[in-house]
Amino acid sequence: MSENQSLAVDEPDELHLTQLELRHLKETLAALREELEGMVHEKEQAVQRAALSSVDEITQLKDTATALRDSMEDVQFEKAREVQEAVMTSNDEVVQLKATIGALRDEMEELRFDKEASVQQAVAAGQDEITQLKDTASALRDELEELRFDKESSVQKAVAEGNDEITQLKATASALRDELEGIKFDYEDRLQEQERTARDEIAQLRETVAALREEMEAAHGG
Repeated sequence: MSENQSLAVDEPDELHLTQLELRHLKETLAALREELEGMVHEKEQAVQRAALSSVDEITQLKDTATALRDSMEDVQFEKAREVQEAVMTSNDEVVQLKATIGALRDEMEELRFDKEASVQQAVAAGQDEITQLKDTASALRDELEELRFDKESSVQKAVAEGNDEITQLKATASALRDELEGIKFDYEDRLQEQERTARDEIAQLRETVAALREEMEAAHGG
C-alpha cells in the first residue's frame, strides 16, 4: 500500500476519536449542567427554607416582643399599683407616726407636769421639814439655855451651901478650940487627942470643902 492509502485509513480513526471526545464532552457538559441545576435547585430550596426559617424566627421574635411588651406593661401596672400601695402605706405610717408623736408629746407634757408637781411638793415638804428643824433647833436652844440657867443656879446654890457649911465648921472649930482651952489643964492628954482628932477632922473638912469648891468650879466652868 502506498502512503496515501495509509493516511486515508488514519483520518477516519481520528475523526472517530474526535467525535467520541466531542460526545464525551457533551455528556460531561450535560452532567455538569444537571449538577449545576441540582445545586441551584438545592440552593433555592435552602434559600426558601432559610426564608421560611427567618419568617418563623421573625414571627417568634414578634410574638416574643409582644409577650415582653405585655409583660412589661403588666410589670409597669404592678409597679404602679405597688407604688400606690407603698404611698398609701407610707401615708398610713406617717399618720400613725404623727399620732404616736402626738401621744408621746402629750405623755411628755403630762410627765413634765407631774415632775413639776412632784418637785413643788418635794420643795414644800423640804420647807416644812426645814421649818420643823428650825423649830426643833430653837426649842433645843431654849431647853439648853434653861438647863444652863438651872445648872448655874444649882452651882450657886451649892457654893452658898458650901460657904454656909464652912462657916458652920469654922464656928464649930472655934467653939471646940475654946472648949479645949477651958479644959486644957485638966484633960491635957484628952485635949491633945481631941486636938489631933479635931485637926484630922478639920483637914478632912477642908479637903471636902476644897473638893466641893473644885466640883462647883468645874460645874460652873462646864
